[in-house]
Amino acid sequence: MSSAVLHGLPGDGAEMIAEQFVRARLAGQSLPQYPGIVPTTLADAYRCQELAIERFPDQVVGWKVARIGAAFAQQFPEERLVGPVFSRNLHTARIGQVVDFPVIEGGFGAVEAEIVLRVNEDAPADKKVWSIDEAAEMVRSFHLGVETAVSPLATLNELGPGAVISDFGNNWGVIVGASIGEWRSIEEIVALTFIDDGFVGRGTAFIRPGALGALAFALSKCAERGRPLRAGDYISTGAITGVHDIRSGQHSRLVFEGCGEVECRAVRAGPYLSGAPR
Repeated sequence: MSSAVLHGLPGDGAEMIAEQFVRARLAGQSLPQYPGIVPTTLADAYRCQELAIERFPDQVVGWKVARIGAAFAQQFPEERLVGPVFSRNLHTARIGQVVDFPVIEGGFGAVEAEIVLRVNEDAPADKKVWSIDEAAEMVRSFHLGVETAVSPLATLNELGPGAVISDFGNNWGVIVGASIGEWRSIEEIVALTFIDDGFVGRGTAFIRPGALGALAFALSKCAERGRPLRAGDYISTGAITGVHDIRSGQHSRLVFEGCGEVECRAVRAGPYLSGAPR
């Protein structure tokens, strides 16, 4: 197992955390342990994320959104969290196509069936509170999709939201599938996830409180951070069937009943800028 470990970095703990995660991701290498003290507040966790975004040599083209579990509600008092999606990790899935996505050997890798929403216009920079109805008016298109949840650290999720937020929200890509034209008439979508033809999960996405609620949160949180959503951004709105571990070489099929499906395959990550499969 290869590992990217740095020693003697200048700056405070947040800078060291950001630097180590960014270097590990760019190298496609795992980390043997969390690189510092796990953030214990939302402010500290998002500071690590901001520092990492500033260091990362790619453009943010969207955000993943995930719920914060009830067990962490007192310590991290927000319903959801966000993490950046970078340009080279945004994939489009066409009918019948199997999309390859990278996983880091020795790290964490999972697939999540999700609804992906595309933003139709720049959000006002000074608007920091969004309702679900207001968020619905910001939707350009509504897609079936997959979040590829990948981290250099195998135990990231076990360490809680502070760790997850600090490392890009445990995101390493979004696969955008077919669009649903008449999405406003849909109240819910049932999804099923298979890995190597084995059934691993089923769940229901409720469009209004779920996908649109996630978009409203992203609009609010990103504006609060000085990163208002932009026209064309993709928002991956949260796991429908669960978070399903996947290893390099495994294939996943994610079925959205009555709407379509997305197929993808995990491949071993190489250096981020080397032209390796992404």
